[in-house]
Amino acid sequence: MFMFMPRRTTAQSVSDDLAFPVRVKLAVPPRGLGRLLDDILNWLVREIGFGEFAHHSGQTIGGSSKDIYFRDAVSAQLFLEAFPAVALADGTQSPAYYRPGFGDPMEVFSVCNLYSMTTSQSAIRELFDGLDDRTGNLQALPAIFPDNMAPVVLQEHGAPVLKMMRWGMPSPAFALKGKKVDRGITNVRNTKSPHWRSWLGNKDCRCVVPFTSFSEPHNRAGHPSEPVWFALNEDRPLAFFAGIWTNWTSVRRLSEGETTNDLFAFLTTDANAVVGAIHPKTMPVILTQQSEIDLWLNAPVTDALALQRPAGDDLVQVVARGEKKVHHCH
Repeated sequence: MFMFMPRRTTAQSVSDDLAFPVRVKLAVPPRGLGRLLDDILNWLVREIGFGEFAHHSGQTIGGSSKDIYFRDAVSAQLFLEAFPAVALADGTQSPAYYRPGFGDPMEVFSVCNLYSMTTSQSAIRELFDGLDDRTGNLQALPAIFPDNMAPVVLQEHGAPVLKMMRWGMPSPAFALKGKKVDRGITNVRNTKSPHWRSWLGNKDCRCVVPFTSFSEPHNRAGHPSEPVWFALNEDRPLAFFAGIWTNWTSVRRLSEGETTNDLFAFLTTDANAVVGAIHPKTMPVILTQQSEIDLWLNAPVTDALALQRPAGDDLVQVVARGEKKVHHCH
């Protein structure tokens, strides 16, 4: 939902900063933005999607601004490319203002950036006929963070393969200007973005990511952020995220230099009521049925993207809180 407001309440500020951490500040002339604002809002709804952005009136040095909030820097860049003549507030040369303390705009910490995969390899093998398992002796992974190696199921020549990949797809070129390292993007929300289009449209670049639980941060005013863990139930059975992957050459860490890696990320969508009670707006796209996995891996892109929807409220539940309660299976 978006609305005009001369001033946001504290609760709104916290909610917007968490759900839409990247913002663009437009300078408002004395007579206002006029029809340009209508054009902007119509474009945002059409190209970014209703509920995928927020906007509020703001203040800048010597005047007022229209602040537009996005979930990621890719969407913000698409907007700036669509309206190259808009005046940015304060004469800034860096149009994307990011929530203080979150660091790099490409790191969207307000979505799932921690999950676990603690089930056995045999549980994955049972779901895929003729699976070529290239992971070796796969150990339990109770805490998988961005840039970590994790198991992913993809298809090669129509046959399923299980292999280890590095978490974080390549960042868009504009986000890497002046940078020596690309730490990657872990979550894909805006599937309309040209940056993701070729991978999503190529069935060979789609994958599923096995998991047993995932974590979202619980942020409350006056309290430290607390990880909250979600799973299908207390037993934490195997499920999958809908993902994409590619083989890419880049510098992930300065200490490594240029390397070539298989990289992956998974899709996110609106949060259901269970996840939304802890972390508003966003959750990973979860696949639990064999038919859903087959659809994601094999269907035309339009049909496959129909799976980008919130999990049913009865599908996931809170199974732990706090970093010391990460589940281990033996």
